[in-house]
Amino acid sequence: MRKLAALLVFAASPALATGLEIEVAGEANGIVTIDLFEDVAPRHVEQITALAAAGQYDGVVFHRVIEGFMAQTGDVQFGRKGGDMRRAGMGGSDRPDLPAEFSDIAFKRGVVGMARAQDPNSANSQFFIMFAPGDFLNGQYTVVGEVTGGMDVVDAIKLGTGPNGAVVGAPDMMQKVTVTD
Repeated sequence: MRKLAALLVFAASPALATGLEIEVAGEANGIVTIDLFEDVAPRHVEQITALAAAGQYDGVVFHRVIEGFMAQTGDVQFGRKGGDMRRAGMGGSDRPDLPAEFSDIAFKRGVVGMARAQDPNSANSQFFIMFAPGDFLNGQYTVVGEVTGGMDVVDAIKLGTGPNGAVVGAPDMMQKVTVTD
């Protein structure tokens, strides 16, 4: 009986998930579905799905959005709606940073990558969705998945201004993030 219970707990583990469903609210409204690449970046996918399953991404804003490049979100520490947006993008989660899991998957439109600091092994909770190809990122950032539905919603996310793409005013947010099979 204990073996069956352990198997059921393992089967329900977020690491076995294959995707995310993100309900976006703000200027952009709708659902974005993401296929996660657990075979390419297993540690990063486990981190993202654990945070999503715990509700950590709910209410987190898209704090950095650069036209023709990408939309970044996932700062569960400083990026919550209603928080001090001047700090959004500087935080992570209470989980440890991750070692890079680079692959040969190209950063093309719809690819989801992990944001990080200068240190390649500093990715934590933040991720970005590409609006257009960004070959200069190839082999430098961990690819964790790809948008499979709702790219029109991604395209409608409120754009930031200036060179770093900081969103002024009320940013769009991930209202609810659900782990899917």
